[in-house]
Amino acid sequence: MSRTIDSPNELYAHAIALEREAAERYAEFARRMDDLGNEAAAEVFTTLARLEEEHLQTLLERTQGVQVPEFLNEQYAWLDAGAPETAARELVFRLLTARQALEIALRAERRAQAFFEKVMLTADDPALRTLAREMAAEEGEHIGLVERLLQRTPQPGLDSQMIFER
Repeated sequence: MSRTIDSPNELYAHAIALEREAAERYAEFARRMDDLGNEAAAEVFTTLARLEEEHLQTLLERTQGVQVPEFLNEQYAWLDAGAPETAARELVFRLLTARQALEIALRAERRAQAFFEKVMLTADDPALRTLAREMAAEEGEHIGLVERLLQRTPQPGLDSQMIFER
């Protein structure tokens, strides 16, 4: 973010783009884990995708009938910014492990939280600061969840049966 966010509508636009990317990537990670036969990881990423989709729907409902700026999704891309069918993207997904997907997710969730925290600290409008604080807290919940999952996920090369044991 190179400039400050000046309105709730602008913050909502950024939040919508962030949530849309998260929902799409988590769903993609779930499909990849399912392809690998890692049902536990697929289930986790499916749950994360659902949570992000619920947040996205909430944001879309809040902004229904409101003029919200459009942002390019590439600005918030977790992986490459190219078309989904590019060779680099395919290579990433062929080699992706559950742990690596969680590490990508953790970095993305932390970036999102940092974004909302910056808005919270730089906004002049108290209502905008409150909204940014709420959004940062939601990202904090996601960070905690992904961190807990990472703690239970073995490094690549370790016994994959240990993944996500409850």
